[in-house]
Amino acid sequence: MTVLERHSVGLIEDDPVMGESLTQGLTLEGLQVSWWQSGAEALKALSRPVVPDVLICDIRLPDMSGEAVFEALVRAGGSPPVLFMTAYGDIDQAVRLMRAGAADYLTKPFEMGTLLGRLAALVPGDASTAATDGAVLGVSPVMRILERDLSRLAGASGPVLITGETGVGKEVCARHLHHLSRPGAPFIAVNCAAIPADLLESEIFGHEKGAFTGAAARHPGYAERARDGILFLDEIGDLPPALQGKLLRLLEERAFHRLGATAPVPFRARVVAATNTDLPTAVAEGRFRADLMYRLNTFTLDIPPLRTRPEDTGWLLDRFVTRFVAEHPDGPVRGVGALAEEAARAHDWPGNVRELRNRVERAVAMGLSPWLGPADLFPPARWTGGGGADPEAPAALADIRDAAERRAIEGAIRDADGQLREAARLLGISRTTLWEKMRRLGLSG
Repeated sequence: MTVLERHSVGLIEDDPVMGESLTQGLTLEGLQVSWWQSGAEALKALSRPVVPDVLICDIRLPDMSGEAVFEALVRAGGSPPVLFMTAYGDIDQAVRLMRAGAADYLTKPFEMGTLLGRLAALVPGDASTAATDGAVLGVSPVMRILERDLSRLAGASGPVLITGETGVGKEVCARHLHHLSRPGAPFIAVNCAAIPADLLESEIFGHEKGAFTGAAARHPGYAERARDGILFLDEIGDLPPALQGKLLRLLEERAFHRLGATAPVPFRARVVAATNTDLPTAVAEGRFRADLMYRLNTFTLDIPPLRTRPEDTGWLLDRFVTRFVAEHPDGPVRGVGALAEEAARAHDWPGNVRELRNRVERAVAMGLSPWLGPADLFPPARWTGGGGADPEAPAALADIRDAAERRAIEGAIRDADGQLREAARLLGISRTTLWEKMRRLGLSG
């Protein structure tokens, strides 16, 4: 693997000939290329959370200058390194852009090797490892960016709010932040929805002996036990209104009172909160304090659902299988089969990473063969008495095979530039067999 492989690059070039040539050359080097032919088109695409690792931008564009594009990116914040392409007469402008923060420039015409060398110096050094075994949270671009953001937040002390659907891994992210920032200190997790409301205050803040009936001794709460570590408040959207004001005071004053106490207790921990609730909606409906929301979201991280980042499905599947196989060394399961991987990629994962982990744990414990199959991950629907099918049942095995064959054939035809004879050779089948499979799958030649 070269230093550029698996990295992404954005190309802003209005010349169709040069744009296509650069796109093909960069793609052959293993780069993921997004090509935009105007400044407006590029700025619209770059306004999304996931941006390329590096940008290549022509200084002269049809609707605005490359300099205007660069200034807009800088104002918006979070711009990747920008390498400008310039004609000889625009060198002064390119130098001015570098003084303003641009990464590099090349004078046209240039050799592809020169461009690749400049790009290699600009791409993030840890992305290649993050795409393989070095990844902690995932290999998709959005999860690589999330890991990077967590690393940047490790040195800060303000509250962090982690949002996302149930099961996406909010606590995993919180624990990763703890590992990066305060590994020797406690990590205290509190599920605000699991503790009865009348006990939650005492559990979080603690109580003195005699504070209420049954308080036979002083009880240090979660906030006190967190010491200088991390207090993780899960399902913060379900925190009772009476406690929201006390949590706000804890964050503002960095101190709290045990129930029944008069002296304040210093609070040294960092608060990390998580929720699958839409807090702005909860604020609008009067269920959550606006001032607490604004205090909690000093740093906000959103974890997208697993169905929107299919690159992570196979990676997580392999990690969970390895983990649970190690926990069952005497069992027959040794790995995951190709058809099971196809079934996993075809599933929507409504329960996100938690569902994937639970299915793998069951499959490894119950599997009878060395290689897990689709039926191990997705057991046949059980009889419910009503004759209805399991809504989470995967596609039939034949459908999974068809999907795998379709992808393989489409890839071979693409690699063979549409030549069916060459595509058949790449697939190791006859041209007649290829044609029959294409006809059955509804693929055009």
